[in-house]
Amino acid sequence: MMLDWNAYQQQLLAGIGQIGKISPDTVRGYRDLSDAGNKTGKLDAKTRELIALAVAVTRQCDGCITVHTGAAVKQGATREEIAEALGVAIAVNAGAALVYSARVMDAYSAKTA
Repeated sequence: MMLDWNAYQQQLLAGIGQIGKISPDTVRGYRDLSDAGNKTGKLDAKTRELIALAVAVTRQCDGCITVHTGAAVKQGATREEIAEALGVAIAVNAGAALVYSARVMDAYSAKTA
């Protein structure tokens, strides 16, 4: 069964709202971090959202996926642009697995020496 992304986003926002009532500084701090990059003006909003989607996939965060997919669409990102950004995430994650695989081989050499 496919996730109802719109309903999930509403559920997520309600949960975050509850956290905000209990610990408003925590949610405010998150918002400050999230907004900080927008203030530099070095990347446009669409590029920032494409990066956010690649990170969301890497971090396996469904909440990030639903929020940033909607934001990317609002910023004019096409399906093809999103797919390309996700391709970067796939490649970097594969590269990271390759790097850590080399570390395993190094650990093996150390353990069998």
